[in-house]
Amino acid sequence: MTICVAQSRPVTGNVPANLDKHIALIKLGIANGASAIFFPELSLTGYEPTLARNLATQANDPQFNVFQQLSDASQIVIGVGMPTITESGICISLLLFQPHLDRQVYSKQYLHADEVPYFVSGNDFPGLTIGGKKIALAICYELSVPAHTANACSGSAVVYIASVAKTAGGLSSTLSRLALIARTQSIPVLMANCVGQADGDICAGTSSAWNDSGQLTGQLASDNEGLLLLNLATQEVTVKQLPH
Repeated sequence: MTICVAQSRPVTGNVPANLDKHIALIKLGIANGASAIFFPELSLTGYEPTLARNLATQANDPQFNVFQQLSDASQIVIGVGMPTITESGICISLLLFQPHLDRQVYSKQYLHADEVPYFVSGNDFPGLTIGGKKIALAICYELSVPAHTANACSGSAVVYIASVAKTAGGLSSTLSRLALIARTQSIPVLMANCVGQADGDICAGTSSAWNDSGQLTGQLASDNEGLLLLNLATQEVTVKQLPH
């Protein structure tokens, strides 16, 4: 089974344009044998907390049905980032599309203090499995919370996926933390980061992969869009750039 993460360049607040780019990256993943693809934090809008209330939508919004169609047609699991409307407020969410199954939503449970004015914490998530194998999910700040990491990796998870929006200032500590998670949890780790504008700063890309010993096995550049594809059986990583 091959799991991949996408490194995308969101157009701030432009969901239709970002949706088109997601489709291109998903098709690149399909062409390279991906069983699942996961995008950065809030990938469909860009990481823009101050705009989130106006951009947020219901998790079952039909404009995202194209992801279900791709999932069904190519037997691929797709995770895309979107602010979602809930009864308690706006959540930072991953919309999860699985072949011929109902849409699932994983919403960030641990928020950074800077996010609290704009978002609310998500509820417990029943978990994601692909081919009977548990996939551990984390959205950005959650990777720094040991209790979240332990819970996400419990139950024989086979890979840890971190969906983030990290600028250069926070990248070094994030890379170190994810290498530590891989080493201490004995699990391969993938990080999906974006490039381009984000909340008045620039995201630093450098989406990365580590094996279950914590060794870096693959990395994208700081400014290119593309994929990292991890073969779970061999832990080999392949890099694919999105053609211009």
